[in-house]
Amino acid sequence: MNKIYYIASCDTCRKIIKSLPKGNDLVFRDIKQDPLTADELEEMHQLSGSYEALFSKKAQLYKSMNLKDKSLTEEDYKKYILEHYTFLSRPVFVINNAVYVGGTQQNMLQVMKALANV
Repeated sequence: MNKIYYIASCDTCRKIIKSLPKGNDLVFRDIKQDPLTADELEEMHQLSGSYEALFSKKAQLYKSMNLKDKSLTEEDYKKYILEHYTFLSRPVFVINNAVYVGGTQQNMLQVMKALANV
């Protein structure tokens, strides 16, 4: 099952969702309304290779909690992502057992290519 994890109130996520091809067969998951489970995070971790790759250092909480001044471990990244949705870098696509994290132009080109092959 191919999925997109996003936040409905995020302008970047909304813009990306609008740009997706119609009939894309994705399951949409607003992680603010329906929080990420440990199993889902573990699946993303298996596909990405690290929790840090899934972690958003742009999150306001990252700055306000002074996390940038701390030396975070993989377990720390996992804990923070599970504690608060804002720590997951968004959007996250899981398509055909591959993970695509974030909304960079290069990443979105890969997502579009993957969706064309679904």
